[in-house]
Amino acid sequence: MTRWLTLALTGGALAIAAFGLGIWPSSAESAKVVPAPAVDAPASQATSEVIVLAGGCFWGVQGVFQHVDGVSSAVSGYAGGAKDTASYDKVTSGRTGHAESVRITYDPRKVSLGKLLQIYFSVAHDPTQLNRQGPDVGTQYRSAIFPANDEQARVAKAYIDQLDQARVYGAKVVTTIEPGKPFYAAEGYHQDYMTLNPRQPYIAIHDLPKVDNLKRLFPAAYRAEPALVSKTGM
Repeated sequence: MTRWLTLALTGGALAIAAFGLGIWPSSAESAKVVPAPAVDAPASQATSEVIVLAGGCFWGVQGVFQHVDGVSSAVSGYAGGAKDTASYDKVTSGRTGHAESVRITYDPRKVSLGKLLQIYFSVAHDPTQLNRQGPDVGTQYRSAIFPANDEQARVAKAYIDQLDQARVYGAKVVTTIEPGKPFYAAEGYHQDYMTLNPRQPYIAIHDLPKVDNLKRLFPAAYRAEPALVSKTGM
């Protein structure tokens, strides 16, 4: 079931009922602080770097990282497939190879790659769910990291190994590392979706709690004013 179908059924009543029954737990229930990575990217004098992360519906992942201090831009889009299939109508089929993803542009002098990954694994999504997040099912909702270079891939792999060896979760981390895959920005109506639609049932249940968890669990990394695409561009 996709989030659009969930919302279409009785104006979101099904989603609210499922939430109340505990069928689809809220993001607030699954968030946890995981250990910081033992291996991080080396200090850099660069003012801007980019990494692409996928963790289910891009609305919530974008919303989280727009509130991370040091992130200058977070754009929803698609990664893992071809350019001609990088559209929402095609990606939702689950047959394009794409994952709903977010391109994060950040200042490594203010926030490290390791801190971004710690937030990603702690509050942005559940990395133990294979090809799904909550009610969203399919390979397009997989947990995946699309590194921009070998160093990012090395840090990400080391971190996944660290989390598994420490048995941080009750299950194995299923996050894949997929280098060399281009990112394509999503349609304009998907950008800043969480901020623009805070009362939508899906957003209220699954996404807004992620930002609350960011503020609660990572107060030093939280920024109240989001880096919106409408202000930063794509």
